[in-house]
Amino acid sequence: MDVRFPIGELQVPENVTLENVQEWLKEIESYTTRLRETVAHLGDEDLSKTYRDGAWTVLQLVHHIADSQLNMYQRLKLALTDENPTVPAFDEEKWAIQPDTQLPAESSIKMLEGINERIVSLGNHLTDEQLDRTFTHEKNGKITVATKLRKLAWHEEHHLAHIKIALSK
Repeated sequence: MDVRFPIGELQVPENVTLENVQEWLKEIESYTTRLRETVAHLGDEDLSKTYRDGAWTVLQLVHHIADSQLNMYQRLKLALTDENPTVPAFDEEKWAIQPDTQLPAESSIKMLEGINERIVSLGNHLTDEQLDRTFTHEKNGKITVATKLRKLAWHEEHHLAHIKIALSK
């Protein structure tokens, strides 16, 4: 297994259906419960573990997941409300070292609860046509709502796997 991609790299079906979206939304809906079960009881030593040399700590991963979901949620909303808006990248490394990343993991889990609740609500009301709406990422080009929804679910699972690998060491 490649620990950089413990659940495999992001895979998006060529023709995303609303049924695909429902599967992804179920993962997103249950995520904070599963994340909290994994990290709530951890002490500083475990929160400082990494899944590989040079990787973020468990605590940094929890905060990164919240930061990333926040940014992806905003992109999703922009794609649904604007005509192919251009969105900036965010420097994950710089976000990871800001003072708020020293807060307890629970602060980001609470943030994720709200963001994920909003993502699920939004996703449950999408139409087939809306899945094809786009935004343009300044570095990665044009991205559809369908692709972003898949990434929202995949990204959380990807980092939960990283956390579990770190904790198994």
